[in-house]
Amino acid sequence: MRSNRLLLAAAAGVTLGLSACSSGLGGVGGFGVYQLVRPAKVIRVGNGAMAVVAPREWNRTRRNGFTDIRYVEDWTLNGPYLDGVTFVSGLPDDRRIIRQERRADRQVPKFRSNMTAPEVASLLETLYRVEGGTVDWRTLALVPRPFMGYAGFQYDFEHLDGDELWRKGRAVGAVINGRLYMMLFDAARSHYYPSALPDFEAMVASAQLRR
Repeated sequence: MRSNRLLLAAAAGVTLGLSACSSGLGGVGGFGVYQLVRPAKVIRVGNGAMAVVAPREWNRTRRNGFTDIRYVEDWTLNGPYLDGVTFVSGLPDDRRIIRQERRADRQVPKFRSNMTAPEVASLLETLYRVEGGTVDWRTLALVPRPFMGYAGFQYDFEHLDGDELWRKGRAVGAVINGRLYMMLFDAARSHYYPSALPDFEAMVASAQLRR
């Protein structure tokens, strides 16, 4: 999620997370925060229950068992502050999409297997407000859309965060056998969103369930 990507930017030592060069965002020797995703290869994401194909090189975050949710994985193209795709690969009932302290003052709602598309959209808005520092949220569209061969939804939105930068997002997903499968694209609205949207759509079209 976006809050995780901002933490990754800080860990990289620069706001844009662009400290690496020819080796992508991963750093020298493969010990950085990111791992390069090669294009035209089937990549299993999250817990491996969903696979996608990237149309060009992206950067996937290395997993951290202490802070990561096993069903959630983040990728970025230009750095976590500018753009990112979050994959949710079969989040089960009664689980949160992000790890939180039990005593946190504001809790992100848990996913429920009977959630409708508007309820998932509401969950995402709460997630951004609680964990991402969003101060203004605008729903642009919520429409039916097939995803991996199942009836699903497309949710378009934009938001203003505490850094005073407008960002735009699109979530495409479906509840399949009681689990949430979703791809979430979020990027700076002015340039990075339209630039990377074709990549996101190509990955959505390539998404497959893996048992």
